Order: sequence, then C-alpha cells, then structure tokens
Amino acid sequence: MVKALFFYILKPRLVISQYLCHIPGDVQVGDTHADKLEDDELTQVNLNKVPYNIVFVTSEASPYSKTGGLGDVCGSLPIALAARGHRVMVVSPRYLCGDERFAGTVNLDSPTKVYCAGGVQEVDFFHEYRKGVDWVFVDHPCYRRPGNPYGDIYGAFGDNQFRFTLLCHAACEAPLVLPLGGFTYGQNCLFLANDWHAGLVPVLLAAKYRPHGIYKDARSIIVIHNIAHQGVEAASTYCNLGLPWEWYGALEWIFPTWARTHALDTGQAVNILKGAIVTADRILTVSEGYAWEITTPEGGYGLHELLTSREFVVNGITNGIDITEWDPSSDEHISSHYTADDLSGKVVIMECKIALQKELGLPIRPDCPLIGFIGRLDYQKGIDVILSAAPALLQDDVQFVMLGSGERQYEEWMRATEAAFNSKYRGWVGFNVAIAHRITAGCDILLMPSRFEPCGLNQLYAMRYGTVPVVHGTGGLKETVKTFNPYAEGEDEGTGWAFSPLTRECMLEAVRVAIKTYREHKTSWEGLMRRGMERDCSWDNVALEYEQVFQWAFMDPPYIIN
Repeated sequence: MVKALFFYILKPRLVISQYLCHIPGDVQVGDTHADKLEDDELTQVNLNKVPYNIVFVTSEASPYSKTGGLGDVCGSLPIALAARGHRVMVVSPRYLCGDERFAGTVNLDSPTKVYCAGGVQEVDFFHEYRKGVDWVFVDHPCYRRPGNPYGDIYGAFGDNQFRFTLLCHAACEAPLVLPLGGFTYGQNCLFLANDWHAGLVPVLLAAKYRPHGIYKDARSIIVIHNIAHQGVEAASTYCNLGLPWEWYGALEWIFPTWARTHALDTGQAVNILKGAIVTADRILTVSEGYAWEITTPEGGYGLHELLTSREFVVNGITNGIDITEWDPSSDEHISSHYTADDLSGKVVIMECKIALQKELGLPIRPDCPLIGFIGRLDYQKGIDVILSAAPALLQDDVQFVMLGSGERQYEEWMRATEAAFNSKYRGWVGFNVAIAHRITAGCDILLMPSRFEPCGLNQLYAMRYGTVPVVHGTGGLKETVKTFNPYAEGEDEGTGWAFSPLTRECMLEAVRVAIKTYREHKTSWEGLMRRGMERDCSWDNVALEYEQVFQWAFMDPPYIIN
C-alpha cells in the first residue's frame, strides 16, 4: 500500500518541482534531472525569505562528537543558518566518549518517554545555547559506553539500530516538549535528517505523527553524506522501530541472491535510508556531482532506481568549511602565516614546509616536492592504489607524508614503508588535529585517490592553504578541483588535477605532472595556489543555497498518508 501511495503522491509534484528548479534569477542548487522547460513556459514565483524553525538530527556534530565530514557539516552549517535569522536546533546523542565536550550543557529536566524496541524508553535532554544554536543532546544508557559514536576496537556496536532509532524518536519529540528560550519550536518545523542514523525521522513524521494531525505542516529533508551506509538490518527488527505495521513496505529491502548467506535465506531486510528517501519531502547530497552519482547503478548502492524515480526532488549542495578554523593567515597550529596576496611563508622562506620536515624527522629539503595524504585508511579512500604506486613514486625525488588510521593492514604498511624509505616517507598512524593543519600548510601537493567521495573536505582545506590537490575525478572531488590546462586560451581556472580512471598508472601520471609543474613552472604553480586560496568555501554561501531548497520543500505539499 505504501508503494502505491508513494507513486500516487509523486506524480502531481513532478510538474511543480520542474518549474521551481528553473526559475530565472534564483540560486541554482544543483541540476534537476527532469526535462528542462523553455524559458517562456516558466512561471515566476515570488520566493520571499522567511525564517524557519530548523531541526538538525545527526549522529555527530563537532565539536561535541566527530568522526568525519558529517560532524563538520552538522557543527558548522547550523551556525551559518542561525546567523541568517533562522531558529536552529541540533539534536544528537550525548556520548560518554565526549563527556568533557559536554561540560557546557545543562540537564533540561524534561524526561520524555518514547515507544520503540517493544517497550517504553525514557530519555533525558541536555542543552547548550552556543553561537545562536540550540544544541540538544539525547541522554540514554545506550550512549554511555567507550568508543566512537558507532563502535569500539571490536567493531560496530550490535545495537546501533536501536541507538539511532531512539535518537529519531527523541528528535521528533524535542520540538514539542522542550521550552528552549522560554518556548518550544512547535509543530511547524523543518527537519534535516542526516544519513541513515536520522533516517527514521521522515518516516515517523509520515507514519506516526501526521495521521493524528501532528506536524501536518512540517517538512523533512534527508541529507545523504554517504549512501554506502544505509542502516540495513534483518526484517524481523522492523517491530523495534516503533512504526505501524502497514508501513513496512516503505522500508522493505530484498538482498539479491548472490548476497544471501545460504540457500534458505530469503534476503528480506529493512533499510532505514530507503524509508527516508521514500518519505522525505526533499533529498539532498553534499555535492552536485554526488547527486547524480547516486542515481547510477555504480553509485547508488542498490537505491539508484528509487532515487531516479524521485530525481526531481534530488539536489546537491557542496559543503563549505570553517574558514575561521582553517585560515592560513591566523592558524595557531602552523609556524608561519600567509595569504593569497603574500605567499612568502609558503613559497619564499618555506617556513611551514621546513618546520614540518623537522618535526617529522625528514631531511630539510625546501625544494623537494612534498606530497601529503590525510584520511581514513580504507578501500573507499583508495589506499590500496597508493600502496601499489608508492614504490614507484618513492623512486622519484620526492617526500611523502601520510596521516590516518583504519584497517590494520594499511597501518602496518605505513610503518613498513617508513622503515624502507626512511629519508623520503613518514606515516603517522592515528589522527592529530594540529598535525593535520601542519601537513596541509607544509605540503606542496595533497593526494586524494578516493574511489568515491560525496564531497570531500581535505581538498577544500588544501586549496585554502595553497596546497595543490591531485584527486580522483569522482563526486565532490571532480566538482571542486578543476584540472589545470597550461594550453587553455585566456586565463586558466585550474586549481589542481582530477584524474580518471582510478588506476595506479593514472594516479602516478597525474602526480608526476604536478611535480613537473612544481619544479619547472613556478609562475603557473603560484597561479594554481592563488586560485585555490581565493575560492569561496564559506558556509555563508552554502546556507543561502540550503534556504532555496527549504523554500521548495514548503511549496510542495508534505507527504501524507491517505
């Protein structure tokens, strides 16, 4: 029944969304894949700016909790939106691992009961008002354990479905029950659910609240940061989600035969991200390129057909970065400050580079090309390609620095490579914020051979610091890094190199072209640096683009069960 309702509701929205995505003069937030309309067919709509009650729901938000880009986005974008006049709440778990980070929060003394996992669960809410945002943290025993938000040294927590189901239920109650600043957010809210961990929020609005007249004017947007993670569990766990039985079809998932564990396995499962895609009013990704990739068989991880059926409400907005934290003119972590107008600390006295070489115990060679990598050590980040190319690359006159942690085999490889190429290679196993800043400032080239990258932040940090990125041309990397063409007519707009396909040979060729340019074409290299540094990566422009999607969401009717 849900499937039938899904297609019934989508049909009338197709024409409306086509018109809204092509209004002349409006901010373009990514290509819609619906057929383009002729200019004389467009309807002019007056989009007046209005403040929204915005509720972010996320498994992590910096500086309270962070494992990657999701934490950065949900720690910065809410602040940018609040600065534009919106009332903004962020709802996230109160983890044990970050107790010291929650020192500024206070218990709201509003214990709330929610129904899921076959019973009544009680949660508490902690709150801090900071930088114009209401930061709300859900407190429950399931969050009070060592490790990161998703697991510990033994792997992912076995009850993650329950932990994030509880988060979604609590997030839906928070605007109704928490008197923040003296009054609640109320029912007329816009929920931004981030990744599968918050994916039940749109489903709960449609299945649990709207049938009873609650949140009837609210809207929801699912923001997909990484579609590879979907919250898939056995079909028998549906009863733990606190949803009506008739909504099972919205989350139903069938594994293909080859992916089943044995001959009697029916492949039946529930997929939380699928449910969010079915029921959300709009679908966002963290770059325009990724918005297209997830509609392809290669990039959609089994959800491409569903996303294609809803492509007229799919948009991509490239992430911003915190330009205060990442500012080479004032960064407290680096040894010399510089700007796009005065690059002396980067390219003349090379103090940042020399200081990094000293700190890591590399030979002090200011003229030697220094290549850096910062990121997780796993298959997605293309570490296996780096591993296969490193012996050839380190035969060249270069130095190579890597910072990251992840799969044990790659951590051991980093240690072994450092022993074998002691004068050329350093591998820092783990993560250190200050070292990440110093690598970003001290290196000449940043390497990012990710297999897929919804947006990517390190290439944005690198360009901000005048470090030239060499990336695999995928997702947000292809979108943000423009390949340098020395033969381009007029002024070239290149900021680095984006290579494709992802092979050892292609990566080596791109890196060597970058090295040759660095050595032999200093003027062109400084042009690359300055164009990267002058690129606008602030959250202010990103917030403006989000506002456009908010307007579209409220122009269409909400998803309502009939």
